[in-house]
Amino acid sequence: METATHALHTSSEPSYNLWDEIVGEARAEKRTYLLEPECKRLLEELNIQTTGYEVARTAQEAVAISENIGYPVVLKIVSEEVVHKSDSGGVRLNLPDAASVRSASIDMLEAFKDVNIKGISVQTMAKPGTEVIIGVTRDPIFGPVLMFGLGGIFVEVMKDVTFRILPIDEQEIDTMIQEIKGYPLLRGYRGHSVDLDSLKTLLHKISRLVMEHPQIRELDLNPVICYPDGYVVVDARIFVDSKVSSLPAAQKRTDFHDFFYPKSIALIGASDTKGKLGYNVFNNLVNHHCKARLYPINPKCDVIQGVKAYKSLTEIEDSIDVAIVLVPASATPAAVEECCRKGAKHIVIESAGFAELGEEGRRAQEQIKGVLKKYGCRALGPNCAGVINTHHNMVQSIGIVKELGKGNIGLIAQAGVYAAGILWGLRHIMDFGIVATIGNKLDINETDILHHLGNDDNIDVICMYLEDISSGRRFVEVAKEVTRKKPTIILKSGRTDAGKKAVMSHTASLAGDDTINDIAFRQSGIIRARNNDHMFDLARAFAKQPIPANNGVLVITYTGSLGVAATDTLYLNGMRLGELEPELKTRLREILPGYVQSLNPVDYSFTMNAAELRKTIEIGVDSADIGSFIVVCQTEILDTFTSELQQIDYKGKPIMTCVPCKEFAMDAVVRLEKLGFPVYSNPEMAAEALSVMYRYGTTKEAQFSAVQQKKAG
Repeated sequence: METATHALHTSSEPSYNLWDEIVGEARAEKRTYLLEPECKRLLEELNIQTTGYEVARTAQEAVAISENIGYPVVLKIVSEEVVHKSDSGGVRLNLPDAASVRSASIDMLEAFKDVNIKGISVQTMAKPGTEVIIGVTRDPIFGPVLMFGLGGIFVEVMKDVTFRILPIDEQEIDTMIQEIKGYPLLRGYRGHSVDLDSLKTLLHKISRLVMEHPQIRELDLNPVICYPDGYVVVDARIFVDSKVSSLPAAQKRTDFHDFFYPKSIALIGASDTKGKLGYNVFNNLVNHHCKARLYPINPKCDVIQGVKAYKSLTEIEDSIDVAIVLVPASATPAAVEECCRKGAKHIVIESAGFAELGEEGRRAQEQIKGVLKKYGCRALGPNCAGVINTHHNMVQSIGIVKELGKGNIGLIAQAGVYAAGILWGLRHIMDFGIVATIGNKLDINETDILHHLGNDDNIDVICMYLEDISSGRRFVEVAKEVTRKKPTIILKSGRTDAGKKAVMSHTASLAGDDTINDIAFRQSGIIRARNNDHMFDLARAFAKQPIPANNGVLVITYTGSLGVAATDTLYLNGMRLGELEPELKTRLREILPGYVQSLNPVDYSFTMNAAELRKTIEIGVDSADIGSFIVVCQTEILDTFTSELQQIDYKGKPIMTCVPCKEFAMDAVVRLEKLGFPVYSNPEMAAEALSVMYRYGTTKEAQFSAVQQKKAG
């Protein structure tokens, strides 16, 4: 490998004097970016190998430098007015001798005579190798994001890159390198390989550089040429902000147990008049037999829905765990302050008319925020529909909610009406434990509630519908903890316009807003849903059935075409058809019609009956290679299957059912769902649900193993 001509420093990180000197000079010249020689100087102080540089001011100096460092060389224009050097003709490559250097220098100086030139950077021409790109962009929600991928055509055309939110550890860097499509080229191909250890070290150093210098807005090392022994950074670009984008301080985590399991609830704005929202909320609390002591507040009433009413909170001698505020927006700040003075631990502001309506509403929200900070109180909302906790018989919804079963699914929803509509229908086939609507997120946000649900023993599966994310870095931190214990599925909408960003680097241009969302979810272990149906299809699978122990599946069907569809989807998603042991094949053949040849998928055609289905599943349960089942049921006789399926001991092996045109047999579908068997309209979704569950299980095991190894080491 060629060595850099500029002297390398030995410190492990750029000295603050050097950093301040270089950034200070850029700011003095009103530049938001560092010149390439400045970037390389910073990198070299990190012991990052570059092609080096010496700046010539004349053609004669360029020749002298070239003679000193050796040919071939590269010439690059150095000017604060030329950011994209290659695009404007400011780069000359592979110059072999003095004559070519002299000629190229004269041409470049003439071509850029109308701009302010600091000189021409003369650099060693790097030997051919494998090109990669490393970059960083700073996302407004999640903070600094690291990018890695193959360089050249692979990044320009194929966009073979991957991202991680910083900071990351060595294991994450290793995974990052391995997940690009071009990884085989790095690992070794036809005698060519890359020094992966030095590449990982480089990624780690860049991560540290960015974390320690929050002024860095964007960074590109492109290309970095990798060799069997080491690497060299050929070109570098760093953009800085005038204002420091410091990372948010770690927030103290609040214990929200009394918020979800309060001993006392006061409702400011309770009503005895049907049709009013204050009537609906209190009616839900009373009729669902909430386990908390209830205190309706209304200055005009003595009794509300059979419960003693109070003129104000001051009349209540009891302490208040949760105060629900449901009064006009104009009266809400005063009501919130009254709750705080009373010492309420938590406030749910269901009132609307705040930031969602414009500037005046935002100012009102800020006023409330000041009150909360003054008293140290936590609040949910405004513009929300409160919290439902079926394990506490607590329903704070503004709409009348009918009977609910106690369930193991937690739902976090940014929109109250969304949650109400979902709950109205899905309560027939899904049992929710906690439903929390967060509204405008004045204080309590999705991360606070996610943290609680992750530690609530009544919740096994978490769903989230979000339009935006607050405190993205904390969200990722908490989600990593939660997903190690519980599957978490998110439906993210409300995507912002990535075109509004000031994009200067390759990294930022490739890292659109939704790309960063994807990375954040994947990095934190969250499963991203395509739409509502997809989210709740997955949630039902996790909530009702165990996670597959292996990826072998037994498909049982009454029609071959749907068996083929299931098989295709299984293999496309990393699953496979399981293989029955010889003695189990013999048992299966004894109950199969003579015309059935395939033992997986098992196609009974229209002769399938409930008894045969049960026997077939029991044979699969006894197989070590069968980890789960897909059962395609005949819609016309669906009712006949429920009692037989109910009696099966499937010993921890999940069963997914498929009922084509299930909407025309909903009574039977609901009965099957209530028995704990998710019912899907097509076998593809059943197969996908199994694959997602299996991947979650294997990832969870791998994370546990890594933690144990780290502890042991």
